[in-house]
Amino acid sequence: MVSNRIEKYTDIEIVNLYKSNLDKKLIGELYKRYTRFVFLISMKYMKKENASQDIVMEVFEKLFTDLKKHKVTNFKSWLYSVTKNQCLLKLRKINSETQKKDEYKKSSKIIMESSENVHLSSEDPKEQKLQRLEQSIKKLDEKQRICIEYFFLQEKSYKEVVELTGFELKKVKSYIQNGKRKLRLIMENT
Repeated sequence: MVSNRIEKYTDIEIVNLYKSNLDKKLIGELYKRYTRFVFLISMKYMKKENASQDIVMEVFEKLFTDLKKHKVTNFKSWLYSVTKNQCLLKLRKINSETQKKDEYKKSSKIIMESSENVHLSSEDPKEQKLQRLEQSIKKLDEKQRICIEYFFLQEKSYKEVVELTGFELKKVKSYIQNGKRKLRLIMENT
């Protein structure tokens, strides 16, 4: 049990006490002391208040496990690093998702564009294109086909495709790029 005078302890004393007895009130004291500090660092990277508030919560949730694992000699500088890394991780994730969506939109547009004329009496043009696309995907090399299906049709991230296929990240990206190129050629020639 922690004494009622917890606010008089130094940061390092609180960290060491937490490591020895895992009392969550100690993290609560660090939260009181450093919420604004973490928020301001987050604002520097995230630029949005809501995203920064999310980072604050994520950082202090991480403290419950990270303080047990790490030797901390200067809490404030260590907390700065943890916060900065959490922001960078979140930004990478956001950028990856944005990039994936942009690639999907770009690829979908390229794949769905067709130079052939469709008559009003024929079937639904979108349905025809989808059928052609489905048939064209079947003509791809197996590794390209698998990566294209996971990435575009099932909307998996590169990382998820790597995990599902066991292929290296560079190979997955290569299969997707080469598959898109080959798919475009197949669709132009059918």
